[in-house]
Order: sequence, then C-alpha cells, then structure tokens
Amino acid sequence: MSKTLLLASTTLALAVCAPTAPRAAWKLVWHDEFDGASLDAARWVRETGGGGWGNDELEFYTDRPENARVENGQLVIEARQESFGGRQYTSARLKTEGLGAWKDGRVEARMRIPRGQGLWPGSMMSIAQVGWPACGEIDIMENIGREPRRVHGTVHGPGYSGAQGVSAPYDLAGPGTFADDYHVYAVEWEADAIRWYVDGVRYATVTPKDLSGPWVFDRPFFIILNVAVGGSWPGSPDSTTVFPQTLRVDYVRVYQR
Repeated sequence: MSKTLLLASTTLALAVCAPTAPRAAWKLVWHDEFDGASLDAARWVRETGGGGWGNDELEFYTDRPENARVENGQLVIEARQESFGGRQYTSARLKTEGLGAWKDGRVEARMRIPRGQGLWPGSMMSIAQVGWPACGEIDIMENIGREPRRVHGTVHGPGYSGAQGVSAPYDLAGPGTFADDYHVYAVEWEADAIRWYVDGVRYATVTPKDLSGPWVFDRPFFIILNVAVGGSWPGSPDSTTVFPQTLRVDYVRVYQR
C-alpha cells in the first residue's frame, strides 16, 4: 500500500459525547491478547522493506524480534536508530492480510504509543486486491510526534486520498500526553457509517455523503499495525528524539453484531 498523507484537508463530522454503553450486541469474532511466547504467525504477517512506503518514510521494516516481539503479555513494536538495509532506522509493520479480514464491526486496540519528533505510529485497515487509494483505507489511529496530545482518524479512497483524506483529530482531555499511558482506540463500521472512538468517547463520524468520491468500505479489510520513522507528514527525527521508541499493544479485538 502506498500513500502520501500530509495534512488532511477535509474534516469528519465531530461528535464528542458520553462514553458508549456496554457492547451487549457485539460478539467477539477475532482477537489477539499477546499472551504467548512469541508473535502468532497464524494471525500476523511481518512486512519488510525500506522503500519509503509512498510517504518518504526513513525506516527499514524488518522481520526481527528486535523490532517486533511479544513480551509480558504485550506486542512491542520498536523503532531503533541503526543502519539496516540502506536506512538509518528500523521498525516493524504487521498485518493480518491473508489471515484475517472483516467487513463491518468494531475493531479496537489498547495501546501505548511512542513519543518524539518524527515518530508516526498507526493502526489502520485496508485491502490489497486493488491499488491504493481505490482499495480504501480506514485509519483507526494515527499520531505524529510533534502533536503529543492529538490523534487522528481518517478514511482514504478514490477522490479523497493523501492530503485530501477525510479526517478528524481528537485531543487528549486533561494533563499529559498519549504516550504517557494506554488508551483504547476503536472504529465502529457499518454499511453506511464509520465512527471513531478514544477510550469509549465517540469523536467523529463519516457517511457516504461526507465523501468527494465513492464509498468503498463495502468489502473485508485486514488490520495493519506499524511505527513509521519520518515521512512527509511527521517530518524527520531531530536532536530531541530519543531512540529506541516503542508502541506497546495490550490487545487487538474485532467484534461483529
């Protein structure tokens, strides 16, 4: 998948409300609690490469445990400053492609994100049968290091991709930053709407009428977890950026009604 995400110029409908009620109508259909001794190869594929991924990223994604491993009941994706594959940084990009994909439902992950200028953690969903952006992409959560108190939810598709992606921010209430603690990031996806949540608070909704192109979210999507270093949107690390940095994932869960 290739994209260039600069700064989304179209905003989703903002809707901050009380935490959602317990999901009595939802059934857990897939999950990884990361309780094993190593990453489950029946659930996750390790993508590798260092071509910039369409975003001018600076890292090389490896299949090494130094960059993605399970420890203490958590998935750890670690971005490191080191020479590898012609790049000066390494990290990991994991996906469920070929192993798990879902149409509609609720996808959530409890995570503690990294911090620092040039860091770009993300949790997203996409497909690979057709090229990007025609395939569509749902960004469940993205953060760039220079915005430590803000995360973004975005959709991309034909006519609304890259800098024209349809997006909304969510700013942390209270003191601190998102990297200080774990938060639950989620989307609820239906035939004619996608809703974004942080810690049970809905902050954005998109429907077909909000898009400048066709609604392409009518097919199964797989999950992607990654930590990028650098790129057109976050910019490069600088003298304030401390390595290594980790994205720690407590769980990933998929529910359907």
